[in-house]
Amino acid sequence: MRVVVALMMALLLSACHSSLESRQGYWVDTAHPAQGARPRIKVVVIHYTAEDLPSSLATLTDREVSAHYLIPRQPAQRRGKGVIWQLVPEPELAWHAGPSFWRGATRINDTSIGIEIVNRGYARTLTGVEWQPFTPAQISVLVALVKDITQRYAITPENLVGHSDIAPQRKQDPGPLFPWQQLAEQGLGAWPDRDTVQRYLNGHAAGAPIDQAELLDALQRYGYDVNSANTPQMQRKLIAAFQMHFRARDYRGVADAETLAIARALLAKYGAAQ
Repeated sequence: MRVVVALMMALLLSACHSSLESRQGYWVDTAHPAQGARPRIKVVVIHYTAEDLPSSLATLTDREVSAHYLIPRQPAQRRGKGVIWQLVPEPELAWHAGPSFWRGATRINDTSIGIEIVNRGYARTLTGVEWQPFTPAQISVLVALVKDITQRYAITPENLVGHSDIAPQRKQDPGPLFPWQQLAEQGLGAWPDRDTVQRYLNGHAAGAPIDQAELLDALQRYGYDVNSANTPQMQRKLIAAFQMHFRARDYRGVADAETLAIARALLAKYGAAQ
């Protein structure tokens, strides 16, 4: 009996010692982790820089604006993998989101990782607005980066967003040429199921006009900041941001049957914001 007790005490002491961590001037016992702990990082925000590489790097390493990662247009290759720049350590806060809102939360800088992609954005020409495509090399390394981040922090699909999703009144990046569907096909980010969209369309033409209030209600439930969009122009910008993400072929900001069907399909798949 004494031998059993001695063995149990030895095991107990061994477990206690294994949970002790030595730090500068003190010890920390990590044997009792709280169940209520949650990762600080919950959102990944995609941006374009609207500048070339030298200007992007200068802006993002200055005092006013920062992001965790910067992806050049043609990332250098090392042993078959693209090289990107980390400008801010992930545990630290970067100033990339600005005034923002997503799924009930504000101050998205506090809970996110910001990824900037070198891309000029758009240029106004005589024939209209021209957007710069992203390069295949950029998207390839971005996929690897986002996959790594979302796995490490258990980030849900609906929390991979663009700057325009969290700040639709101020921002348009990453723009209508960003390949959200391509990422979703690799398990990254939200995307509506086609059959569900068709079911919600229920035979209506994609461009059929609908009650805009009904669409705004669906967008609010999904996570957009509808309450701050209190003018027709602001509501149009918000709808356009959603369309840019989920139906980039037509992002005029007009409420139509297909946009509502997409919003409803997303709600059916991912649920409403809490």
